[in-house]
Amino acid sequence: MRVYLVIIDETEEAHVALRFASRRAAKTGGMVHILALVPKQEFSAFGNIQATIEEEARDRAEVLANSAAGELAYESGKMPQIAVRVGDGKTVIAEFLEGHPEVAALVLGAASEGTPGPLVTHFSSHAGTLACPLFVIPGGLSIEEIDRLS
Repeated sequence: MRVYLVIIDETEEAHVALRFASRRAAKTGGMVHILALVPKQEFSAFGNIQATIEEEARDRAEVLANSAAGELAYESGKMPQIAVRVGDGKTVIAEFLEGHPEVAALVLGAASEGTPGPLVTHFSSHAGTLACPLFVIPGGLSIEEIDRLS
């Protein structure tokens, strides 16, 4: 079964990537796996405060991933798998791909204005070493354009 890995966050381009991946999965008999990233906190606070900050960030990521999963289930009728990981996005994604050989494609959304974003920039410059294809979906595509292209 084809598995499309989508990195989800609060950006519009992440939702474009999710829609594209869900449409491709539906057409190919595959499934979507949503990965929500929680950045590692850059500062050290007192034990309980640090733990609370990290827990709140993880909770926000889980809510975001579950919301995206609900959208996808509504659109396609299939519930995606969800993972939430803490750490540097590039490292977390690379480790995830290494541990999940069933992933058929990494699907990222590029920002519609300005630079494409740090993950797109990083993975497109390392695309030749990835274990799966990289799909970069333009963030400015309309729903109709995504549906046509997927």
